[in-house]
Amino acid sequence: MRAPIWSKPVNGSGHATPHPAGFANGHARPRVGTHASSHGPRAASLAASVAPVIPFETPAAEGFYLRFGKRALDITGALVALILAAPIVAIIAALIRLESRGPVFYKSVRVGRGGRPFTFYKLRSMVKDADRKRHKIAHMNEADGPIFKIARDPRITRVGRFIRTTSLDEIPQFYNVLIGDMSLVGPRPPIPEEVAQYEPWQLRRLDVRPGITCLWQISGRSRIGFQEWMRLDLEYIKHQSFGLDLKILLRTIPAVLSREGAY
Repeated sequence: MRAPIWSKPVNGSGHATPHPAGFANGHARPRVGTHASSHGPRAASLAASVAPVIPFETPAAEGFYLRFGKRALDITGALVALILAAPIVAIIAALIRLESRGPVFYKSVRVGRGGRPFTFYKLRSMVKDADRKRHKIAHMNEADGPIFKIARDPRITRVGRFIRTTSLDEIPQFYNVLIGDMSLVGPRPPIPEEVAQYEPWQLRRLDVRPGITCLWQISGRSRIGFQEWMRLDLEYIKHQSFGLDLKILLRTIPAVLSREGAY
């Protein structure tokens, strides 16, 4: 029987990547602790405020598109999206402030390429200080694996319910793309607590920049189990190309409009 793709990690040249620690995926199991990142004061500040995964080296991109074209597409797409969406963001911001107290934008720490933390932006869809109230509803979790999702999360506001099901809350992530923390297409960025629970092979999804949309996003989102989600991300990393990125971007539009698996 053919082995699944995640049991045979490859490097940029298509060959198996060994690791001195003996893990098949080419990375050590994530360790938790404070780490002074060498990637500037912003990353160092994040590392001081959370317990991130120790950053690791990632395979070098090969081919013109992955080395240059993908970033050019990201910058162009993010700029256009931010300009066109500015009036929509202004309207949503006013509605958020009218309905509940708190900031318009939600910020959290996510894990990016190579296990490095970054500040992740969304339009706030929950009540103020929702993260602090998560432990009270932990027993309601409907997702498998290390992720936390509830279809009818009591912390979500009325405006928040709308912008989440329509994915309008994701618009600020185009800023993350513009500054290089994320890409238009790539695995969704996880929180440090999730990554700390990854199996060794699942760390391979951190070999590339996280993205706004991905195969998981266009294949049912929250209706997909955690293991299948991880498999789709590794499929993307293995076959990433301009054609695949374009296909995912085009399929994202009907996926968002259908609202399938969005909550």
